[in-house]
Amino acid sequence: MKLLPSAATAALIALLGTACATDPGARDAERLSLYRANAGEPVPSFRYFGRLSGWTPLGADAIALWTRPGTAYLLEFRGSCPDIEYASAIQVTHQFSTVYARFDRVVPLGHTQPTIPCYIGTIRPLDVGAIRDAERARRENVDTAERD
Repeated sequence: MKLLPSAATAALIALLGTACATDPGARDAERLSLYRANAGEPVPSFRYFGRLSGWTPLGADAIALWTRPGTAYLLEFRGSCPDIEYASAIQVTHQFSTVYARFDRVVPLGHTQPTIPCYIGTIRPLDVGAIRDAERARRENVDTAERD
């Protein structure tokens, strides 16, 4: 006797298939584009007192780094940093509590093998409120499209 999946199981399988088909590289590129659109002009440095509020990898070329809940920076690397996408934590080098573009680096942590540091090419302050609004609007558009 052959068992047929229930409607709920079939819907779950279809949803998982769609999720697996989504290209993570495309999502990273979309998010990086959003962050770039809401970033200010490049600055040479920012103050850093040894604690991070959070960070978000944006592909292998950049991260968003929160130094406080309402203060964030877009750090774009001088080259590709493939370990950053899989790191469970990061370390940021600094000179006397200041992080400098072109001199300091982000070190991905959480691998058993040695990781290659990612040299910071540019630093751009982020408009955190605009990013939150854009992400909220994107989620609302997705919800509306799914209901149609």
